[in-house]
Amino acid sequence: MWRVGFGRLRSVLCVLVLGVVLVPVAAVPAQAHGWSRSFYWGVATAGFQVEGTAPDSNWSRHVASADVDPYARATDFRHRYAEDIRLAKGMGVNTFRFSVEWARVQPAPGVWDERELAYYDDVVAHVRAAGMTPMITLDHWVYPGWIADRGGFAAARTVDDFLAFARAVVQRYRGQGVLWVTFNEPVEFLNQELKIGALDPLRIPAWQANVVRAHRRAYDLVHALDPTGRVTSNQAFYPGFNAATDAVVMDRIADKLDFVGIDYYYGLSPTNLSAGHALFDELWKVRPQPEGIYHALRYYADRYPDLPLYVVENGLPTDDARPRADGYTRAQSIRDTVFWLQRAKADGMDVIGYNHWSITDNYEWGSYRPRFGLYRVDALTDPSLTRRPTDGVAAYRDVIRGGGVPPGYRPARPPAPCSLVDPPRSCVAPANPDGPLAPL
Repeated sequence: MWRVGFGRLRSVLCVLVLGVVLVPVAAVPAQAHGWSRSFYWGVATAGFQVEGTAPDSNWSRHVASADVDPYARATDFRHRYAEDIRLAKGMGVNTFRFSVEWARVQPAPGVWDERELAYYDDVVAHVRAAGMTPMITLDHWVYPGWIADRGGFAAARTVDDFLAFARAVVQRYRGQGVLWVTFNEPVEFLNQELKIGALDPLRIPAWQANVVRAHRRAYDLVHALDPTGRVTSNQAFYPGFNAATDAVVMDRIADKLDFVGIDYYYGLSPTNLSAGHALFDELWKVRPQPEGIYHALRYYADRYPDLPLYVVENGLPTDDARPRADGYTRAQSIRDTVFWLQRAKADGMDVIGYNHWSITDNYEWGSYRPRFGLYRVDALTDPSLTRRPTDGVAAYRDVIRGGGVPPGYRPARPPAPCSLVDPPRSCVAPANPDGPLAPL
């Protein structure tokens, strides 16, 4: 997830200055047919953030050299995936998002680790046995150390290397109804590469062109090898800035998407400027605006009207395991968010899925302090890495079972008086909390 929020606004502006040539939004295909579920209720995670025993990669190198929390075993998904998948099934979840770590399965050029590939085979088998759809991310900001040595995605040859990795993974899991994510939050991926010093800002245009090319080719590859698969690249929603940030990658791949993947975490309004706390990575101090997810969905429904919409990530941070200072709970956040999803669908937006970030607490790119998990895991202090349910578990189970919130539900967090999530429309035509609710 984009834990830095607005904290990388400088990097975003750098991207816009050095790497963006505004282009018209490409025509998009009408491919909303053939979905295996009426609604995808999911949980999400990512390899490096939870697996532990990290192989050589751009991120393991950064962690080894930076003043950050020690990585250690993370939450040990590598050995406890069966437990986490079982916990997801217990909530009624029908979709499980994870990533196949390129650095783990291909530790050197032309070398494939069959033991690690077998591990992912078993993850997919457990997901399928639990009756869930696998959502597989191919690149969640992490790539092998040997790719880093070659220049990362700023090097043109990395596109071919990535496609070879993608081919191996897609061939392995084709025909299993997978929802494929090529790149997790490409703009934030770029920001993170700048943050950890893995990318020279002068190489932004090359990086951008290569990621666009890699996605476009991966999309064609998936459809050639796995006709039942569906493909996206989930986009971080930066309130007030997406019209600009979408020009970096999203507008250039819109004709190579089967659905729009959206990650929404934070809002913005004249009465809520708390997103500034993300400048200091104090994510738990950012005051949520759950109604902003309605505006984010409306924005993309208007921008790409022929594509269905899937909230690939959404969640609420706390400060370690402590309650939030504003009293807002994970359970309230889930119910309020689902309420606005139902409002969006009732107002004609083609919302097909929602993933909660995340199934467990995890390594938030250098820190275990921000907690997003439905299940609490004290990675730094509990050697047993016990999964402890938060109040979000029961809340998520209830909304999944009911296809939404109960009739007559009113959000615990009322809408901001003038949302700037998608200005000016989100202010002058705000989401109506008194409108109808569509079942999910």
